[in-house]
Parts: sequence; structure tokens; C-alpha cells
Amino acid sequence: MLRVLAPLALALAIVPVTIAADPPKGFTALFNGKDLNGWHGMPHFDPYALDKEADKSKLIAKWTEDAFKHWKADGGELVNDGNGAYLTTDKEYGDIEFLIEYKTVAKADSGIYLRATPQIQIWDTTKEGGKWNLGADKGSGGLWNNSAGAPGKDPFVLADKPFGEWNSFRIIQVGERVTVYLNDKLVVDMARLENFWNKKLPLRKTSPIQLQTHGGEIRWRNVFVREIQPEEANELLRKRNASGFVDLFNGKDLAGWGGSKDGFEAKDGTLVNKPGKGGNLFTESEYDNFTARLEYKLPDGGNNGLAIRYPGKGQPSAEAMCEIQVLHNEAKKHEKIDPRQANGSIYGMVAAHRGYDRKIGEWNLMVVTVNGPKILVELNGTRITDGDVSKVTEFMGGSKHPGKDRTKGYFGFAGHGDPVAFRNIQIRPIK
Repeated sequence: MLRVLAPLALALAIVPVTIAADPPKGFTALFNGKDLNGWHGMPHFDPYALDKEADKSKLIAKWTEDAFKHWKADGGELVNDGNGAYLTTDKEYGDIEFLIEYKTVAKADSGIYLRATPQIQIWDTTKEGGKWNLGADKGSGGLWNNSAGAPGKDPFVLADKPFGEWNSFRIIQVGERVTVYLNDKLVVDMARLENFWNKKLPLRKTSPIQLQTHGGEIRWRNVFVREIQPEEANELLRKRNASGFVDLFNGKDLAGWGGSKDGFEAKDGTLVNKPGKGGNLFTESEYDNFTARLEYKLPDGGNNGLAIRYPGKGQPSAEAMCEIQVLHNEAKKHEKIDPRQANGSIYGMVAAHRGYDRKIGEWNLMVVTVNGPKILVELNGTRITDGDVSKVTEFMGGSKHPGKDRTKGYFGFAGHGDPVAFRNIQIRPIK
């Protein structure tokens, strides 16, 4: 019996078998190297339409059956024959670092969908591939479905390797902001991934990752993901385009601030609205066009606001150009608010998109850009408000906003007696 099995054991020992690599520290393997466990099928399909499907599970089952005819695990590699529905993670992801390697063939065209949205492009970059007119000559890794001329649409450099060699992606996504390294070269730097499905909406907060198939064999391996936590996400966002910002708060006292100093205090490096105390705290200097950047942490039901071009007296929501709302929307006491009162809204005038806040007790990062009558609000890396107050003709409650056309004023906080905390408070004038 031993003599019979020995040759077989020897034969098995010399068969080359590729074993999927272990994930780097902090990462999870999305592909186990053996089968398609953890994945399902989904083609290029509007996720908003999928949300409305009466029998979503039946549709996904149909797509999965199709996908599994064209995708397989082969020696530690994911292989697709160029057809079928896209391989889609069962789990939805938000802020991530994503590592993946791929190898493709001539004439193939593929990509990676983040949050079920196209796409980080993979090209045949040769002239013979026939897609230089679409930008293939510029290389892979760009956010190809972004608007023409938008940051990130075209990669900074052509970093693709020749056919037959493995390419590696390192992708970092925080909110809508995407950074792409291809073969260790930076090709996209914190560019917004536009919402292909509806350009008027921000990118979805979470959705699956998809591997696209498009007309030619592609192989993938070493597919790893790491979910980025809020503190790290905020740090990454602060590093983006960081030059020119000036600190407004020293973390120790209220030097440089005027107004309701008795309503706020410096506490453990943060600026906090004292419980039960109201009033408006504002800078000693005035600003016209600027970008303000800060982090805030809300208590349950917490309410505050950012005073924009404040004259130094009166209510910022009326006498300033505007107040940018800072609010725990989901608190029961706020469940019936006007949409123009929601977090990140231009108070009473322009409603923000909701659902991009962090959990109570976590720090949010808000960036407000004021340029003429236009205001952009980005929350945790996602643009939630894009408004022009000069065009507002309908006001909450029907009362006009006398300060909305102000061109200069102080920056500050509108306290409402809730212990909302702020830190890393910075401003950068726009010249």
C-alpha cells in the first residue's frame, strides 16, 4: 500500500500550486484563493434602482448565476473570461484602503467600481488597443467616468506594465476622495469620485466593491481591504491641500476670539460650548472669501452652527451671510426639522444632503468654502452642500434673510447651549 501511494505523493509534490498570499497587517482577504465565497454577481446597474427592486434577492441570484459561469478561482487567482456580470463583494464598504493585483490581455478593458460606482479604469494602453481616443494612451488608474477636465479623470503618469506582467493597485478612499497608486506611482491624488448614477447627488456612503469584466481575460490576485476608521480618515483629509491654512484656536484659551467668551471654554485642547450657555463666538479678524476647516463632535441632540461673514451682532442665521448648521439630525427632538435646518445646510436657505455624519462620540471633519455668494460644504470627505445664496428666493418660514448678500465679516460659532466640541479650527483666505 505504501509503495502504491508513494509515486502519487511525489507527483502531487511537484505540481506547481499558487497559494494566495496572507493579507498585510490590518487587512482582510476578500478572495480566499480557493472559491468565490464572499462574492456575488452584479452588472453595470444603478444601485438606486436596485434599492427599489421588489425582489432584490431574486435579481442578485440571477446575476450571481451568470457571474459564476465566467469567474473562477484558479491556483490562487481570480479569473474572468471577459464576459458575465461583475464580481461584487457581499459586504458594503465606505472608507477603505484596497490592495489588488491584476494581469490582463490585449484589447481588454476593465476597471474597479468603488461603492458600486464606476470606476478606476484599466486599459490596454497600446495604440493597437484602439482606445487612445478615449484616453487609453494616458494609462490606467484614472477615475474615467468623472466629467471631462475634472481632477482624477486622467492619471498623472502612465504606470502600466507590459502585457503578461502583474500590475498592483493601492487605492485609498475617504468619502468621495480617492487616491490611486499604480505600480507604486501616484496616479490620482484625493480626487472626488463623481456619482456616475446621479451627478446631483454625493457618492453613496457605503456600497460594494466590484471587479469589472469587459471583453478580455483578466486575472486578479492578492485582494485585500482595510476599513479606515474616523480618526485616520480625518487625518488623511487634513493632509489634502493643507498649505495656506492658519490656526484660529490655540487649544489653550480664547485668544484671538471675541463675542460670547463666557459661553465657550478651552478644554483638553478643544473649544467647547458650555452647557446651557448660548451666544456667538467670533474671530477678531474679518474675512471675505475663504475656506474654513474644522473637526466637531456632537452630543446626542447637539446643536451649533458656523457663522459666515458675521457682522458682530445679531443672529448669524439672519444677520450674517449665513449660518452653516451643525446638528445631530437623527435625534428624536429634531425629527421634524425643515430640510434646510439639517446638518451642513445653509441655514434656512439651502438644504444639505443627509446621512454622511459620523456616530455620536466620533469626530467629524467639515470644510466650508465661501467664494462670493457660493458656498460648498464637505463633510467627512463628501460634498453635501453646493449653494449660491444670491439665487435663493424661498426662505424657511417665509422670512427673508437680510444678511445673505454680505461680502465680508467675522467667522465664528453660534452656540445654543449644547456642549458641542470643536478642534483643529483653521482658515485659509482665497485670494
